[in-house]
Amino acid sequence: MIAVAYFWKINRRTFPFALLHMALDRRSLRRSPGLSFAKTLGCGKGETFTPSDLDISRWGFIFTIDESHLEYFDNSKVVTRWRERAQSEFRVLLDPLSSRGSWSGVNPFTFRNQIDSANSEVVAITRARISWRQSLTFWRAVPPVTHSLRLHPGLLAAFGIGEAPIGLQGTFSHWISASALREFAYQGDAHKEVIAATQRSHWYTEELFARFSVREVRGSLGADSS
Repeated sequence: MIAVAYFWKINRRTFPFALLHMALDRRSLRRSPGLSFAKTLGCGKGETFTPSDLDISRWGFIFTIDESHLEYFDNSKVVTRWRERAQSEFRVLLDPLSSRGSWSGVNPFTFRNQIDSANSEVVAITRARISWRQSLTFWRAVPPVTHSLRLHPGLLAAFGIGEAPIGLQGTFSHWISASALREFAYQGDAHKEVIAATQRSHWYTEELFARFSVREVRGSLGADSS
C-alpha cells in the first residue's frame, strides 16, 4: 500500500462544484478499487484553524491504495473532473515512515520496511478532533506555532486540511529533510509549548501524527502554500 495526496487549486467561481463534490466524491472513493482509506479535504491557510482560515481555492484527497490500482485511479472520472476544472494539480506519492494515533478510529498509514529518509524530502500530516470545550484555548495557542513554522528554512510548503470548518482539522507540511522536520517539532519553543499544553489540557478527543518519505512529486501546489 502507498499513501497518496492530491491537491487542486481552482478558480473561486468553481467553488459550488468543489463544495458539492467534496460530499459526492466520498462515495466514489469508497467504491474505488484498491483504496483502503480515503478522505476528501478542504484546505486553509493553516494560521488560526478558525472558519476565517478557509481557502476556498484549494481542495484535496488523501488516501491509501494498492499500487497496482494507482494508474487506474489517476485516470478515473473522480480525478479527471477535478483536473479539468483546476488551475493547478499537485500529486505526491508517500511511503509511510511512522504513524501514531488514529483518524476516524483507525491508523490508516502502515509501513513494513524502514526507509532511509535522512537526505530525502518528507511530508508530515497531522489530524485532530478538537474537543469543543477546548476550542478557544486551542485557537489562541496556534498563531505562535504557525509563525515559527513559516520562518523555518527547511519548510517547503504548509497549509491546513480539514473534513469540516470546525473541529476536524490538521496540517499538511512538506519539508526538505527529516532532520528539518525534527528540528521544528522538538527544538522550537512555540511548538514544544503546544505539545506540553496538549498533554496538560487534553485538547483533542482523537489525534494522529504521520511522517512520510516523498517518493514522487508531480505538479505544483500553486501560490500561497507557505
